[in-house]
Amino acid sequence: MILQKEVRGIFATNSYFYIDDETHCGFLIDPGAQADELLKIIEREKFTIEKILLTHGHFDHIGAIPELQARLNIEVCMQKNGRDYVENPVWNLSAYFGLDMTLDDVTYLDDFSEITLTANKNFGVKLIPLAGHTTDGAIYYRAKDSVAFVGDSIFLNSFGRTDFPGGDELTLYKNVKEKILTLPDETILLSGHSDPTTVGNEKNRPWFF
Repeated sequence: MILQKEVRGIFATNSYFYIDDETHCGFLIDPGAQADELLKIIEREKFTIEKILLTHGHFDHIGAIPELQARLNIEVCMQKNGRDYVENPVWNLSAYFGLDMTLDDVTYLDDFSEITLTANKNFGVKLIPLAGHTTDGAIYYRAKDSVAFVGDSIFLNSFGRTDFPGGDELTLYKNVKEKILTLPDETILLSGHSDPTTVGNEKNRPWFF
């Protein structure tokens, strides 16, 4: 099961519950704001969230984490370069809005780590590093469900910004071409700030070639 929830702080961001139907356990991806709303969903649906997964460390993707950690006592995971963002309000962009947001209880994962549920070892995702929007960018891919949670690397009919700290346009283009557009055409791409799209749809965009 995939449940999308748009959360609104300074910006609107898509958060995702990726839940194993057998156990009702799963992952919460990019909880950017409105911890209270996310907690209501968890309670209503009787989800057990084993881990929070971050596609990158910008403040609009991490804003609800302190409250969620305090309430749920769950692990937060991200690509190993994420420390540069979640410990630095300038790099995570919160300083520009007077927030000075940081995280200090994070597990930093190696590239291509397989992340599985304790409740069901057959349910999991692979962390694929995808720098360009940020240096810590990652997507979470599960071939069995033909789905990839892609953060701000690629959107419906568009791609991520590269003018923030650690961003690089050529790196983003290269990584999108090599790590996203090589996935099967039917793969659903779930981003931080757009409606879903597919690999097949985005392969036709001229800016990647």
